[in-house]
Amino acid sequence: MFIAIIGIIILIAGMVIKHSPSPNSHYSGIITIAGVVVVVLGLFSSSVKVIDKGTIGVQSFFGKVQPDVLEAGLHIIDPVVDVTVFDAKTQNYTMSAQTDEGQKKGDDAIKVLSSDGLEVTIDITVLYRLIPSKTPYLLQNIGADYIDNIVRPVSRTAILTNAVNYEAVELYSTKRGEFQAKIQQNIGASLAKNGMELQSILLRNISLPASVKASIESKINAEQDAQKMQFVLQKEKQEAERKRVEAQGIADYQKILSTGLSDKQLQYETIKAQKEIALSPNAKVIILGNGKGAPIILGKD
Repeated sequence: MFIAIIGIIILIAGMVIKHSPSPNSHYSGIITIAGVVVVVLGLFSSSVKVIDKGTIGVQSFFGKVQPDVLEAGLHIIDPVVDVTVFDAKTQNYTMSAQTDEGQKKGDDAIKVLSSDGLEVTIDITVLYRLIPSKTPYLLQNIGADYIDNIVRPVSRTAILTNAVNYEAVELYSTKRGEFQAKIQQNIGASLAKNGMELQSILLRNISLPASVKASIESKINAEQDAQKMQFVLQKEKQEAERKRVEAQGIADYQKILSTGLSDKQLQYETIKAQKEIALSPNAKVIILGNGKGAPIILGKD
């Protein structure tokens, strides 16, 4: 539109020169034609709007927001309409203690007081996207700076409101998932009212006071030592049981020997041994006695 305004100024200048007694009045026709060409080019460029992929356009006519949105592509619009382009892709907003992370420079982590009065520092990332059909409402009621007006304060408020219901150790360990689910529900409801869709909440880090952290680590180490000792005791019990069974077996064997073996049992065991020797692959000479003694075995090897 700015080009069209310049063209109008050139056109007016040509008309003024034409009706003036100036010696340059014969150039008025050329100036007028140039002004018309510039106006036409300005109107044409203002009437053509290209919306890039992943963005959405919202039209405003002298401050009044139009309900229809412009999707990605080429559009022919009213030259006097102003178009505000919004990012329709997934966006993230990070609040971190690291000075080089997040949209705010410096330490932007959220410091909260737990139910037991301890200060806990929380780093968080909010993943969200604009609802295309709600962008006219967003522009009309919130404006283009929806991050500082909605996303940031809503996220911080949800964390501060819910953190006071938990002890510091619970936030750090046992109830971290429950805490994340609650703030995700609160932030999601608030963003939905303002034309945005929450996709995910990432609790990147929860930092406890140094004294509390040392106490937790000491407790974890003690639990690990107790589990290790329990394993050792269980192993010793099993070894003691094994030795008891082995000793009982030896005692039973000695008891059997002490009762003595009968002649028939000894003869039977002797026959078994002789049979095994006779069937062995080694070459041998067996001299049988009269049945009262054991045979004589002579090896040939």
